[in-house]
Formats: sequence, structure tokens, C-alpha cells
Amino acid sequence: MEMKKKINLELRNRSPEEVTELVLDNCLCVNGEIEGLNDTFKELEFLSMANVELSSLARLPSLNKLRKLELSDNIISGGLEVLAEKCPNLTYLNLSGNKIKDLSTVEALMEMKMMKRKRKMKLVHQKDMRKRRRKRKRRMRMRMKMKMKQVQSWEREKRKWASHT
Repeated sequence: MEMKKKINLELRNRSPEEVTELVLDNCLCVNGEIEGLNDTFKELEFLSMANVELSSLARLPSLNKLRKLELSDNIISGGLEVLAEKCPNLTYLNLSGNKIKDLSTVEALMEMKMMKRKRKMKLVHQKDMRKRRRKRKRRMRMRMKMKMKQVQSWEREKRKWASHT
């Protein structure tokens, strides 16, 4: 489904001025650019465009109230300085799974007003995601070990009772 159609579906008979959350995940954007999203989304606080094959943020409208922006699993490799002027109140940004190769691309975000005011901004990148996966795997291994110990002790108890009868 194309991005414009997905936006119309997500509006659900509301005007763009009323929308505070917009999820456009897994839709197609033509030429790697944003389509159908414009300045009329004045109240938008959360925008998710994960896995939409987005390569450029050049056509991102001014979204002054936007706080959370989900851009994971796209093909963005630069042009992040647009976020500083278009989304001044941004506090959460997920860029994991993009084609960002060096930190100089992300340095553009350091100039944002929010960074100067020392607000917390979560910048989730691939390394963070890998750490989370490793932690999740460790937790799973520990759970499996605990379950194996429980099964073994249950088997021992079962053998004890079987020998008593």
C-alpha cells in the first residue's frame, strides 16, 4: 500500500488537525521520500514510519509538537539535520536498521535545541539493538537452565517415589 493511501486510512474520518498519533509502518514510499504528510498535521506527537524504504527526510513537513519519531528499518544514510528545524520538540528518535555508517551523520542532531536544553533524547541505533538482543538471549538461556534444573529435580523425585513403591 502506498503512503498516501495509508495516511487516508489512518485518518479514520478525522481531519489532520485532530490526529496526535500516526503509524505508517510497512507501507511503500515512492522514490524514498515522504508523501501525503503535510503541515496540516499540527497536533501530531507520535509518528512511526518503520520499514517504508525511506531514504530522505527532505519532504518532512514542520511538525512542531512531534515528540517521538520511529524511522527504523529504512535506507536513510544522511540528511538528519532536517529534523532540527522541522521537529524542534523531538525527544525520541529510533534510527536502527538504517544505512548510517559513521557518527558524523548523527552529529547533525547534536545541534538541536533540545540537546542545548539538555533534554534527554533516546537515540536508538544498531548497537543498542544488538545489546538488547544479547540481553534477551542471556535471559532466555537462564530461564532454560532453570527449567532444566526443575525437570531434573522432578525426575529425581519421580525415581525416588518409584523406588519406594
